[in-house]
Amino acid sequence: MRKVIGIGETILDIIFRNDQPKHATPGGSVFNCMVSLGRRRIPVFFISELGKDPVGQRIRAFMHQNHISTDYIDFFEDGSSPVALAFLNEQSQAQYQFFREFPAQRLRINLPEIHANDIFILGSYYAVDPAVRPAVFDLITCSKERKAIVYYDINFRPAHVHERERLMEYFFENIARATIVRCSDEDLHTLFPQESLETIYEKYLAFRCPLVIITQGDKETILKTGSWEKKYPVQAVQLLSTVGAGDSFNAGLIYGLMQHNILVEDIAFLPETGWDCLIAYAHAFAAEVCGSYENYISEEFNPSDRK
Repeated sequence: MRKVIGIGETILDIIFRNDQPKHATPGGSVFNCMVSLGRRRIPVFFISELGKDPVGQRIRAFMHQNHISTDYIDFFEDGSSPVALAFLNEQSQAQYQFFREFPAQRLRINLPEIHANDIFILGSYYAVDPAVRPAVFDLITCSKERKAIVYYDINFRPAHVHERERLMEYFFENIARATIVRCSDEDLHTLFPQESLETIYEKYLAFRCPLVIITQGDKETILKTGSWEKKYPVQAVQLLSTVGAGDSFNAGLIYGLMQHNILVEDIAFLPETGWDCLIAYAHAFAAEVCGSYENYISEEFNPSDRK
């Protein structure tokens, strides 16, 4: 049976609007994607770290409720589970403040087996964090060698821009091993300031991984395949929060890959109609999440009704 394996940070998001807390929910970039996929009963296995504290216990129970295996979670005693404060502006976009206290030794766990046509997803700062880089590098290299689909969401926040130069090698290693790269226009402008999206693609991405999906908030989504390009309009939705929108986009696209049994050898030759279907799933998942304060699709969400 095909499965989805993810690696990333697990965190408790506390969402503020007008300087008042509105909602607290487990989060993390890849974690949010895993929850949405788990709610659609896709087999998911998540690699992460949590403290043996009240926050960690709450998130562990939440994972079980949402059909996510905890077999590959490092539950540590020294330190505390990460917490993030997300402050929403008038456009429902979030500015973050993070609180983390990890032990000196990280990811002291066995890693899952990866097989051909499994999907391995990584992203955000965790994918380039020097503290866990050896495990991430081993997983992404193993995934490529075993012919799994590697889905890399760059998701690089401006808060880490001061680390850009020292991390650039890791970004390029991830991109070169990816089957699909997903990023926002903000990610690319943060990594490569003063350059246009077209220049960034041709200069830094295309020869490493030609298949790139660029989201631009409520503006059109750009698909670049190396041989052709298409722009997809984004339908207007009533926004409550954009927290988790990009993560849900990832979940929708991965759900489409699984639902239609698209294999690694199919992706390079997928026709335009196939990509139309995958992007429709991605937009539907993202729209669902933007209409709530949660970071993932609801249990009742039926993507076939929204594509």
